[in-house]
Amino acid sequence: MTTFVDRVELHVAAGNGGHGCASVHREKFKPLGGPDGGNGGEGGSVILTVDSQVTTLLEYHHSPKRKATNGKPGAGGHRTGADGGDLVLLVPDGTVVLDRKGNVLADLVGHGTSFVAAQGGRGGLGNAALASARRKAPGFALLGEPGEAGDIVMELKSVADVALVGYPSAGKSSLISVLSAAKPKIADYPFTTLIPNLGVVTAGDTVYTIADVPGLIPGASQGRGLGLEFLRHVERCSVLVHVLDCATLEPGRDPLTDLETIEAELAEYGGLEDRPRLVALNKVDVPDGQDIADLTRASLEERGYRVFEVSAASRKGLRELSFAMAGIVAEARAAKPVEESTRIVLRPKAVDDAGFTITEEDGAYRIRGVKPERWVRQTDFSNDEAVGYLADRLARLGVEEKLWKVGAHEGDTVIIGPDENAVVFDWEPTMAAGAEMLGRRGEDHRMETQRPAVDRRREKQKGRDAAEAEFLAFEALSSGRQAAIEGDDEDEDH
Repeated sequence: MTTFVDRVELHVAAGNGGHGCASVHREKFKPLGGPDGGNGGEGGSVILTVDSQVTTLLEYHHSPKRKATNGKPGAGGHRTGADGGDLVLLVPDGTVVLDRKGNVLADLVGHGTSFVAAQGGRGGLGNAALASARRKAPGFALLGEPGEAGDIVMELKSVADVALVGYPSAGKSSLISVLSAAKPKIADYPFTTLIPNLGVVTAGDTVYTIADVPGLIPGASQGRGLGLEFLRHVERCSVLVHVLDCATLEPGRDPLTDLETIEAELAEYGGLEDRPRLVALNKVDVPDGQDIADLTRASLEERGYRVFEVSAASRKGLRELSFAMAGIVAEARAAKPVEESTRIVLRPKAVDDAGFTITEEDGAYRIRGVKPERWVRQTDFSNDEAVGYLADRLARLGVEEKLWKVGAHEGDTVIIGPDENAVVFDWEPTMAAGAEMLGRRGEDHRMETQRPAVDRRREKQKGRDAAEAEFLAFEALSSGRQAAIEGDDEDEDH
């Protein structure tokens, strides 16, 4: 059964945003209290996070499809939908994230380092958020945006200070077993080690990690044996230690030939020319092993290598080798720049001033841009008022004006978005909303008129006011006539 996996292809899908709600507040004696539809919740994202306790990608090998949860739709009463939960995937330290084309998306090194592999979709706005002074009662809401989805490749590169490289059965696993507390599989046949083994070594005040890389053979950099699968594990190491077998019985092999072969494969793989090298002449405790070491030591030193004669069985030379590795590791650590605390850096994507482009393709006009494509995804095309709102937004952005400039005519085919999820329609300049009863687009004339009971009360009040005014006028007229009669009577008495 597979227990170690260092490369997987993973399909990740973020959660979709929840749809906005189109609702009108209603209560007794107040049937049209204004829009109160809430916004949809945000979709959950897929996040890769480094965990020092995770050492393999085996979990994702068995279940390569991962999806975050969707946001909940909004509701009436200004209730916002719940956000979808983020899906956090724990990966080993040293994981490299690539796309299907091999482009590096992220290099995750250090406990807690995170990378958003798929961003959750934004929730749609409810009609309460879409209301304005000119659009007092929208009868529509925006749809939630779909979350990002795609395939990524994760490769594990071991984060070790020292890498032991050499032919199969050269004794690398035996060395790491006595230098550290690691317990790798050890046997007397080639390719015993099928996975990289890590161990922790203490030499004086220096503590470092050592990696046992599966054996290399000629052609490893082109895929022969197991070399190509695991050469990536030596990329981060500060020191390379050649473990040369001084007791091999294979014809045509000797320590110098093995060294040249391994160096040729490392050079073919590339990127390791600047790493310090040490040479460990292993198995000097077996018959003829010490003689072969004595014959080859001078030649190796002439080539500039520091040579150590070691034996995993008798532990000869292991102390000197471990302190030599510790010294180089300490120098490499001192030469590294001081790591600053992680800062959150926002890098918004640059867009042109217009925000969209129009190109002619096979007699149709394709519109591409962040805003138009997002607005199309948010539009409910079963609602005429929502379609009219989209037309207004596109017109304000300048789409209609630019269509005229590029030579489009009424009835021409217009495409918004990429091929996989494009929206195709026949262009009608100054498109009507299709909701004639609403008057101006996005407005409800019912919100502008009084209710019938109020109208009846006002009519009655007007009648009472008119009757009272007529009565007062009649009373004033009667008083004037009475005064005139009394004045005539006084004149007759005189």
